[in-house]
Formats: sequence, structure tokens, C-alpha cells
Amino acid sequence: MRCTIVPPHILERVATAGDPALRDIARRTLALSAGVRSERRIAPVRPAAPTEDFVPDRTIKDAGYRTELPGDTVRAEGGPATGDPVADQSYEWLGTTFDFFEAAYRRNSIDGAGLPLISTVHYGRDYDNAFWNGEQMVYGDGDGVLFNAFTASLDVTGHELTHGVTQYAANLEYYGQAGALNESMSDVFGVLVKQWHLGQQAADADWLVGAELLTDEIAGVALRSMKEPGTAYDDPRLGKDPQPGHMDGYVDTYRDNGGVHINSGIPNRAFYLVATALGGNAWEKAGKIWYDTLTGGKLSATADFATFAATTVVTAAALHGDDAPEVAAVREGWAGVGVQA
Repeated sequence: MRCTIVPPHILERVATAGDPALRDIARRTLALSAGVRSERRIAPVRPAAPTEDFVPDRTIKDAGYRTELPGDTVRAEGGPATGDPVADQSYEWLGTTFDFFEAAYRRNSIDGAGLPLISTVHYGRDYDNAFWNGEQMVYGDGDGVLFNAFTASLDVTGHELTHGVTQYAANLEYYGQAGALNESMSDVFGVLVKQWHLGQQAADADWLVGAELLTDEIAGVALRSMKEPGTAYDDPRLGKDPQPGHMDGYVDTYRDNGGVHINSGIPNRAFYLVATALGGNAWEKAGKIWYDTLTGGKLSATADFATFAATTVVTAAALHGDDAPEVAAVREGWAGVGVQA
């Protein structure tokens, strides 16, 4: 399972760019990410014992620019601020994501049973990524030229921790359409965490993933756009955003685990269409439908787009009734990206 926020196609582009320093950083980041994938352990798929004790248990570790995990503890739950803005921001974002899942869906942490939340900051030197390794969050500091520190965007934390939710709830394979759904679930709930935190309704949100990560030197607005896949960036060093927003543009590739970071643009836009059609707070109706679909036990690990779409229709009907406008909105959202629901 590959759970890095920056897709490999961006880093591979930078690794062939003209700036030798940036080339080296991109190559080191790609190599470290490959090492992480080989070491990653996935938690067994089992129902967690639910609890109503909704109290976060956060621990922030500092890798000290090394690559050994988890690093040294610098802040525990309830402890004072460290004075390190990266460590303290990580602590806050873990809490915000925990609070979102509790408030929106009555989920107690990542596994639904109060799983302790661990983050390691200052991972590697100039590491241009953040990831969930099956057990914890890890943040690089960025290179300062292309990418800012990876704690800059709340939705990055929300995205990566949602990989943990998916791991415990559905364990979607990280390949092909199931893998693209895995990535899309993380984009969906990462963006919803941000909207909830800012008090934004669907019509007011930017629907961008990682908007704060790109430096002012980059011609782009974010890593991904759920509203308009394929428009997030167009930069000589990063390349052009390759995400399709419709099945007509689906990319068949063996790279990136079968294009999980590319084709996720299709279900991302479907969710955007549903959320904006329903209006109001996106986490309440559209988000609830997606959340119940992900956690309802009806998805196989190899679910494709059509299977997931059909399951969202069933979920919407269970929540709102067969003839409800929510069901029509879900069908129309998927039809808008060329998926039959």
C-alpha cells in the first residue's frame, strides 16, 4: 500500500529537471518512499471494539532529520507546546481530524476504538512528502523551493489518517480502481476535515488538496482539485496535473500502482458533484453517504468504481428513502463522470 500525499509522477518529473539540487532531493524522496513501502505493515482487518470514550491520545515524535521511525517523543497528549511550529501544528491537526470524525460520524479515532495517534515530524532532510505507514503519520519538511513543510495543510493530515480509516474499515487494495478509490476516500475526507474546521459549506469551499504545500515559485494552486481534476498545477518542474475527471480520460497504466493518484480524480469529481448538488455542509449528507459506504461492510477489497457507485446509491436510499433527492443526486453525480450507478 502506497500512502504518500505527493504522487510519484510529480517526483519523477522533478528527478529529471534541470536543477541538480532538486533532482537529488526528488530522487532521495522517491527512494525513501520505496523503502517505506517495503517496510509498511498493514493492520489486520478486524472489527474494532467500539467505545464511547472520545478522548484523543496524541504523541508527537521528532526524527531529527533522520529516517528511523518513530523518533524521540517531544509532546504527549495534554502536554505543553514545544515551540517547534511543525511539531505543534502536527499536534493540532491530529486533534482536529480526531474531532471531525467524532463530531460528524461518531467515530472514535482511526479504528473506531480510540487508536492512539502518533506523528513523526522532521523526517529525513528536505523530504518532499508525508505518509501514513499503517501505524502512524510521518511528515517531511519540504525543500523550501517547490514544497513547504507538509504540516502546512490540514487536509494532508486528514488525507493520510483517512488511509488508516480505510485500512480498518474496508482494506481496499492499493492497485487499480480499488486503489484509486482508496486515494479518493482520503481526498474526500481530508477536504471535509478542512471544510468542517473552517465552517465552509460545499458552495464556498475551494475543493483543493494540499493548497498550502506549493511554494510561491510554483505555477499551481494545489496537488489536486476535486472540482476540476487536471487543473491543480501546470509547472515546468512539476509537469501538468494528469488527473482525469471523467471515465473518457481514464488512464490505463502499470505505474503508480495502476494510476491510483491519477484516476482518483474521477471519484473525486463525482463526490464534488454530489456534495454541491445537495448543498449545505458537505460532511452531513454527501459525506455521510460516502462514510457509511466505506464503513458499512459491503465493499470487497477489490471494489471498482461501478461497484462503489452502486453501493453509494444503496446507502443513500437506506439513509433517505428510495425516492429521495439524495439518491437522485448520487446517481447524477456518478453519471457526470461516466460511471453507471
